[in-house]
Amino acid sequence: MDSVLVADDVAKSYGDAAALRGVSLSVSEGEVFALVGPNGAGKTTLVRCLTGTTTPDGGRVELLGEPPQDAQKQRLGLLPQSFSPPDRLTAAELVGYYAGLYADSRAPDAVLESVGLDPDDATRYGDLSGGQRRRACVAAALVNDPDVLFLDEPTTGVDPAGRHALWSVFEGLAADGTTIVLTTHDMAEASALADRVGLLADGDIAATGTPADLVAAHAGSPRLVVDTDADPELAGFDCTRTDAGLVFEGVDPTAVGEIAAALDDADVAFDALSWREPSLEDAYLALAGDAERGEVVQ
Repeated sequence: MDSVLVADDVAKSYGDAAALRGVSLSVSEGEVFALVGPNGAGKTTLVRCLTGTTTPDGGRVELLGEPPQDAQKQRLGLLPQSFSPPDRLTAAELVGYYAGLYADSRAPDAVLESVGLDPDDATRYGDLSGGQRRRACVAAALVNDPDVLFLDEPTTGVDPAGRHALWSVFEGLAADGTTIVLTTHDMAEASALADRVGLLADGDIAATGTPADLVAAHAGSPRLVVDTDADPELAGFDCTRTDAGLVFEGVDPTAVGEIAAALDDADVAFDALSWREPSLEDAYLALAGDAERGEVVQ
């Protein structure tokens, strides 16, 4: 597929603080690309550079085949992390205002309903809950039916049910061909929505790939943790003593019963067994540590 967004060695500093240290990435048409990382990793600065609202100190950005400042605004949607519309407007008035900025837009009522808001609700924006405000802002970003949609922490402050409802909206847009660039510190959100993920650490991309590929390459193996103070030697099983207890790496769930039986045979008392698969968060934590040591993997 053709790339609709390209960043090449993008750098940005604020005084002596480097927010971005030469970020390079590309996003294909119809792809959902998630930038993940903790607060302060550079996600919002990168979105600003990609959308042309901030000029990078170095590097190049191309959006829809041209510099982002020159890209057709009708084709773009942006939900910034911080967005404060006038408190006196209702959600319908807010979305209607943004619809009026474009020659061709979606029906505001339909967009509001798609994000779970009642277009007839007369509650003013300032009196809405945090989650309802965020939904109204999402609707404002969608009303022009953009080809490329930037979502900076789109579900911040939204309750779990509302978050899943918005995920369904984004999945539907992607299925219809909208290219989405999503920033989040929620690894579950990235895993659920993204075709590819860029793990941002210390102002650079530590790795990119599908969620499954990143987990397989960087998150380690499934593990069983036994909550016990004992440190036995179990025939046929290798384990490591940690502060969390005994850790058995690479354990298939079918082997948990065998390990429990071996512990009983060795008269090892334990309070709990917990088995878990590696996750995108594990991959990120491993790669973030590598980035801090200067071992960035592209």
